[in-house]
Amino acid sequence: MRHGFLLINKPVGPTSHDIVDIVRERLHERDVGHLGTLDPAAEGLLILAVGSKALKVIELFQNLSKEYEAWVQFGSTSTTYDREGVIEEKEPPKGWTQPDSLKIRRLIEDRFVGKIAQIPPAASAVSIGGERAYRKFRQGKGVNIPSRTVEIEECSITSYTYPELHLHVRCGSGTYIRSLAHDLGEALRCGGYLTSLKRTVVGPWTVVDAVDPGEVQWAHVSPLKEILKPFSRIDITSEQGEDLRHGRDISIEIKPNTIAWLDDLPVGILIPSKDGSQGAHARKIF
Repeated sequence: MRHGFLLINKPVGPTSHDIVDIVRERLHERDVGHLGTLDPAAEGLLILAVGSKALKVIELFQNLSKEYEAWVQFGSTSTTYDREGVIEEKEPPKGWTQPDSLKIRRLIEDRFVGKIAQIPPAASAVSIGGERAYRKFRQGKGVNIPSRTVEIEECSITSYTYPELHLHVRCGSGTYIRSLAHDLGEALRCGGYLTSLKRTVVGPWTVVDAVDPGEVQWAHVSPLKEILKPFSRIDITSEQGEDLRHGRDISIEIKPNTIAWLDDLPVGILIPSKDGSQGAHARKIF
């Protein structure tokens, strides 16, 4: 079998877990996970880890930047911040005028680029008291999600004719584009929600190279050798490999998150010894 990453072009409709189930069935492989979900209403690049060894390196890819194409509708609000919720028209305040593209661009530059405070939607997968927020939301319970710091590296207007705004967004992990749409509407005093979302880039990967879920084959899985190329590599001996498997340090100087290779196969993630000596131990063995 082939351990590695699989680029999926997710359609609108299925959940990310639905896509995982499709891939498991097509490849006859149970060890399949994802590097980050996409909402059912969103489409685009979904990266899956296939094989037990690939699942163990997901942690190395948790903070990748992402790029999105986002469509925002002004003049209404949504309980879920997207078209899946209850939509309610918002009456603008007296004297309000439709914002032009220059006003929106300046607002984005002043308040929505860089490290910003953002509150995720109530209907999100954020854990609140050990329970997913969306479950509480669906049960009609109050959901109080604290704000978090996220980073929006770029947010530019692709096209705009009120009430429709098309944005290109590049952001860090944990950013909710639904919240961005909602917050833009609030700042402009007209309300807003996300009508469509497409993820186009995750780290070095692009949706152009992704495959439709129903067409997945083993040949589409990029092997770990390719996936791990950006990380520091150290080739170890069989004796060192045995030490690592038994939790013993090996005498070697490394950088954090160095990949140990044995016979040209990745065998584990190494970190420097805790005592500061010239040694390393395995944080994870494949």
